[in-house]
Amino acid sequence: MSNNLGTPRGEDFDEEELIKSEFDSIVSGLSLDESTPSTYLDELDQIDRAGGFVPPNPPTQTPRSFFFSTKRAVLRWLKRDYHEDDGVAL
Repeated sequence: MSNNLGTPRGEDFDEEELIKSEFDSIVSGLSLDESTPSTYLDELDQIDRAGGFVPPNPPTQTPRSFFFSTKRAVLRWLKRDYHEDDGVAL
């Protein structure tokens, strides 16, 4: 009895050669040349340097104006129309 379970050794060899040749054709299309002017990481650094977001810089408040703006905010909150179970008690 032979150990072949349905496919002769010759067909397996042909499949291996086919797989190897397809792999070689894929790898041959890849370029390992690192002399490109920019890489993906360089592009990310350029985005970071561009500074697309500028954080707001509000004007400074005096303690008096801060107190009055806080008072207005609390009064607006107390006079709102919707009070049902908001979880805050004064």
